[in-house]
Amino acid sequence: MKTLITGATGFLGGALTRRLHGMGWDVTALGRNPRSLAALEAQGIKAVRANLEDTQVILNACKGQDIVFHCGALSSPWGKAYDFYRANVRGTENVIHACEENHVKRLVHVSTPSIYFNLAPRLNVREDAELPEKPVNEYARTKLIAESKIDEAFERGLPVVTIRPRAIFGPGDAAILPRLIDRLQKGRLRTIGDGQNIADLTYVENVVDALLLCAESPANTLGKKYNITNGEPVVLWDMIKKVAGALNLPFPQKHIPYKVADTAAVILELIYRILPGQPEPPLTRYSVSVIAHSATLDISAAKRDLGYKPRISIEEGFDEFVKWWKADVIARRCSSVEAISSLNGKSYR
Repeated sequence: MKTLITGATGFLGGALTRRLHGMGWDVTALGRNPRSLAALEAQGIKAVRANLEDTQVILNACKGQDIVFHCGALSSPWGKAYDFYRANVRGTENVIHACEENHVKRLVHVSTPSIYFNLAPRLNVREDAELPEKPVNEYARTKLIAESKIDEAFERGLPVVTIRPRAIFGPGDAAILPRLIDRLQKGRLRTIGDGQNIADLTYVENVVDALLLCAESPANTLGKKYNITNGEPVVLWDMIKKVAGALNLPFPQKHIPYKVADTAAVILELIYRILPGQPEPPLTRYSVSVIAHSATLDISAAKRDLGYKPRISIEEGFDEFVKWWKADVIARRCSSVEAISSLNGKSYR
């Protein structure tokens, strides 16, 4: 089976690329990170360096492909509207156009459940749930527009299935748990709200399983969207406490009321939007809501239509992440020692 994976140098796209290559698929990895692409090439995987806005490159990369997995996106709680639109909307339009022009057999599109949330608790959200009048941030706004482009393509005849995976974590994660760990290390994390809010997480290999199911799912799944989680909501602050304990980091003892944190985030967002380059503020309204409010998804449709069943539990996934994180920290320390020793003309081997 021949496949193109966009976002192959990212967390999810990279995991999918390695899985399919190991299964014997003819994989072409498309991404922006030259170091990650070189690592994939070293494993015998064809690599194409490109942005999602590179129309002609995307068009050429889709030639002869059976299935395209569109994992590429600009995913962040903060950033410039134009950057999100360019990557998430124009990028998706380019992928759609390339699939249509090259008669790709199926497109599997990765969207986000961020489109559901509105700075308030939401539990057991289904795919057909009412959406907020205003998306919670530019990422959610542009991913929702991208979904509309996917819907239009399906109406034109493009075979496509969409998933909305929630809070992906595991070895290689550079966003969710690493952001929390960074704040724990710096002593900058505070418990916001009552600390009892529940959340869905999804182990990365379970999402890869879902993508593979979408690639071979029956015709009645085409044009549909599917929530993907581990199906075992956790008390979020208990999970953060577990991370702190596993890595010998102090757990925050101070609590901040949600309204206080939200107000602070509003002020910080206003300030940081007028700063040169619009850097990400230490608090955003979205990030405050995510760690203070309960948010869970209903995955019954994915179980019913796709046969999706999470193989790896939250606990197993957490253990794998911790092992990877500790090994990565040791590797980075060794690299630093080697760099310093080479500068000093010494060797500690």
